[in-house]
Amino acid sequence: MVIVRSLLRRGARVVQDAGRWRLAGTALLLAVALFVAGWDWSRPLGGAGSQREIPTADAERGLYDWRAAAFAPRAEQDRRVLMVVYDDQTLIATRKRSPLDRGLLARALRNMDAMGAKSIGIDILFDQPQDEDQQLIDALRSMRTPVWLGYANFGDNREQIIFEQQQYLDSFLAQVRTDRVRPASIRLETDADNVARSWPRPTQGQPPLLSLAMQPSPLFNDYRGAIRFRKPLRQADGSETPVIPSLQIDLIADPAMAGALAPMVEGRHVLIGGDIVDIDQFETSLSGRQAKSTMIGLEVHGTMLAQLLDGARLPAIPQWALWGAAALVVLAAGLTSLAELRWFWLAPALGVQAGAIIGLPLWLQASGWDTKGLPAAGWGLGWVIAFAAVSAAARAVTSQQRRFAQSALGKYLPRDIAAQILAEPEKLALHGEKRPIYTLFTDLEGFTKLSHAIAPEMVAQLLNRYLDMLSDVVLAHGGTIDKFVGDAVVAFWGAPIARDDDGRKAAQAAYAMWQAGEAFRRDLPPGVPPIGRTRVGLHHGEAIVGNFGGEGRIQYTALGDSMNTAARLESANKPLETSVLVSREAMVLSGLDWWRPMGRVRLRGRATPVDLFEPAPGFAGEEREVLTQALAAFDTEDADARRDALAQLRAVADRHPEDAALANLVYRYEYIGDGGIYGLG
Repeated sequence: MVIVRSLLRRGARVVQDAGRWRLAGTALLLAVALFVAGWDWSRPLGGAGSQREIPTADAERGLYDWRAAAFAPRAEQDRRVLMVVYDDQTLIATRKRSPLDRGLLARALRNMDAMGAKSIGIDILFDQPQDEDQQLIDALRSMRTPVWLGYANFGDNREQIIFEQQQYLDSFLAQVRTDRVRPASIRLETDADNVARSWPRPTQGQPPLLSLAMQPSPLFNDYRGAIRFRKPLRQADGSETPVIPSLQIDLIADPAMAGALAPMVEGRHVLIGGDIVDIDQFETSLSGRQAKSTMIGLEVHGTMLAQLLDGARLPAIPQWALWGAAALVVLAAGLTSLAELRWFWLAPALGVQAGAIIGLPLWLQASGWDTKGLPAAGWGLGWVIAFAAVSAAARAVTSQQRRFAQSALGKYLPRDIAAQILAEPEKLALHGEKRPIYTLFTDLEGFTKLSHAIAPEMVAQLLNRYLDMLSDVVLAHGGTIDKFVGDAVVAFWGAPIARDDDGRKAAQAAYAMWQAGEAFRRDLPPGVPPIGRTRVGLHHGEAIVGNFGGEGRIQYTALGDSMNTAARLESANKPLETSVLVSREAMVLSGLDWWRPMGRVRLRGRATPVDLFEPAPGFAGEEREVLTQALAAFDTEDADARRDALAQLRAVADRHPEDAALANLVYRYEYIGDGGIYGLG
């Protein structure tokens, strides 16, 4: 339920934020996906008689043929059906190719009538006269066995018969028709790729289909599904015996052979037709999986007759089920896209869906269902279209939200950290954690007094410009802006994401913020009184960092003694006449060599003294060394060493008479005398 609610919320956000045109485009693509995944590919797009097909029809035909061939049942030789054929050897022997020798057919019919055939179907059109016609007419009129003569109609078989042939065919059938001899349709249907896959649809004016005429079955009267093709059973030696046996018509017509062949004819449905190279050859679903790539029309009729005899009416998948499956495919794709799963969840989710899309058609085919028309490729393509449509809309909305969020976070966090937070929002969870950070406080000297001396509009303009300048420095150096307190800026490094160079960046930012403050005070508008220095304090220590407040209103901030120490360092700049003060902890971790020591003091409200350092990149290195050694001497009990150290401090200060901070340092060590710590009030 939690997952469902999450998906619903995300879906609602996408709908709400996508915009009218993006929603319309997404809805259109989803409709296309549903159509592709649900349309029965065997049905033309423009209705009956139309030649337009769904674009995936070729792929669907290939997949169906593969399924049908892979799961086609293997069968022993069928003892209920026999094909009697004119083959190429027959044509050579009779010296007739078209029309086929009807005298030979007449003799064969008389013999089969005596052999006890169950029924006889003739897949030959008698559409033109021949010298042996009277022999055949006499034979047909004397038949006791039911005989079905092949019939084709000029109206729907224009490629096989012309008007004059139709007239002769009708005339011939009228002469031979008895209660035992009647016409039957030998029409077979092929798909757009000329492959025979389905039982033909009846057409107006046609007699019953040959297979149904030979073995009537109410179960198949309205059947228009797939032909169940069978594959021969493999023998132990690897050979295969044809599923439907065949004999040359020459043998059947020979009186000397009649007795020997009678067991093969007795009680069987006999189909008579041609097995001639390049004539009446059909590709079937098995064509790609067998050495013989085509099947004669006579064998197609025999296959349909055997299917009818077995009662193997393949159940069709209802249209509502196809559209329901299509809706599930589109829904699954959309939900998968909305879920934004991690790869270790996405991979199995995609695997399950792919398995269902690929496996269900195979399972249905193997279970005996008619999967002709089932959009197997359509399911896959529909899934891809739906996934891409929802994913594109969700990405666009997420990108829009991300840009807004990143813009908002970018006002307080560096751009790379903001991007990482958006990717891993748990890093800003509603809790606090103790971690070492670099804390920085600033203050603009005299700004409060100035705010009473100029117009409020100018105060707001100056303050915004000043805070923008300092904020840019913080973000440029990878820091996090904690808060603004009037003209003061509070920032820290090491949270929410800690990096190896945080110490160096924080120290550089402290110095750069003082420089930005100096640039600001030099560029004041005309009429604005002078503004004092920007003072900065930087300390490294542990603090509690996290989101504090509540679900409705939160602030990401740091709390603890480290923050207080940094604030006291900033305040110490004024009495010590410095601009940037850094604690020893922050100085050591910065890795920079520009520091000069500014002595040890006890900060206001603090019991433990702090060693102070000031960034002085322009101060000579040997002078920094003198200061370091001199201040170290004050930690000893040697009075002479302390006096020498004080003299060294005075000498350095005398060499820099303009440096008020050095003068203040000398004053402090003169004031504290032997031992003791200079304390700030």
